[in-house]
Amino acid sequence: MLRLLLCLLALCGGSPAFASGGHDHHDVPTLKNQTTTTVTIQDNVVTLTFGPIDLPTAHEGELAASMPKHNFQLPKDMYMVGYKTAVFTKEGKELPKNYLHHILMLNNDKPSVSCQGEPLFFAGAGLEMTETRFPEGYGVKLAKGDHLMSIVAFYHKAPITKNVMATFTMYMAPEGAPVKELDVYQVGVNIVCFSKFSQRGPDQTDEGIEITSGVQVHSAPLKFSMDGCVKFAYPHGHDELLMIGLDNKTKKQTLLRTVPDVTQDGTFLQFQPHQVYKDSQGFPVTKADDYEMVMVHHHPLQKQEAQHGMGNYLLYMTPGACPTTTHTPLAK
Repeated sequence: MLRLLLCLLALCGGSPAFASGGHDHHDVPTLKNQTTTTVTIQDNVVTLTFGPIDLPTAHEGELAASMPKHNFQLPKDMYMVGYKTAVFTKEGKELPKNYLHHILMLNNDKPSVSCQGEPLFFAGAGLEMTETRFPEGYGVKLAKGDHLMSIVAFYHKAPITKNVMATFTMYMAPEGAPVKELDVYQVGVNIVCFSKFSQRGPDQTDEGIEITSGVQVHSAPLKFSMDGCVKFAYPHGHDELLMIGLDNKTKKQTLLRTVPDVTQDGTFLQFQPHQVYKDSQGFPVTKADDYEMVMVHHHPLQKQEAQHGMGNYLLYMTPGACPTTTHTPLAK
């Protein structure tokens, strides 16, 4: 989902966004090649446009990025209340979702809670390209002058396609609207923090965890470093995914259980809206309890080439406990 691919500067900020001058606060991998990225702001919508670029394109660097980073700043404090992604040709033809490897949005002026020592990963999309709208009245603050950074990578096995472009659109709250600020916390069965990539096992690469023949279940323990109340959970997965989930092992509760639509052979289609957790009441996570992430795949027996899978969530939460409620934690 969102794999962390951090690459070199491409300054081409469209007015009224402001270029950051290449100012980075964190030590991140770089990419040498240069391509075009523009940022435009109209009313309460911020749009980043990537490309055009010809596919397939190689991935470079430790994090296998295919395009360089783009640094920009906003002209005023804004609250992101949702986002969407698109991939298409310069002529406007819509392309299959799997042409996009992922888009990642970072705030270099705000540290990550879930990945110590890294910049905050505040939004992004993989091939699922799920349109996101937080519960009304909640948003992620992007302050005036924050050094924001975008990263895009296209699928390196895409067929030959000329002039491919992508957009990442952020919906912003109207100026002056009351908004409760959300923290962003990333979790996954695969390692999601780029500073911990050296700890990946032999079956895990930047493409994910190797999925061999038949049904495969992978899980990973999880401890939260903050108490929070989750209002929205953005899921990320690859082809052949059957389910990803988040369990509170201490309280014996399943908090999230997300099942994608797939084709008969397991090709990923989408996460239906009812499978994407969104609730203004929310469910709690705590530093004290033990949690587990789990993902289930099925790799068709006749397929010889191994698949690589991921099971991730971006959790959007308010700090502290949830309001008192009888709300069930399991996503509907």
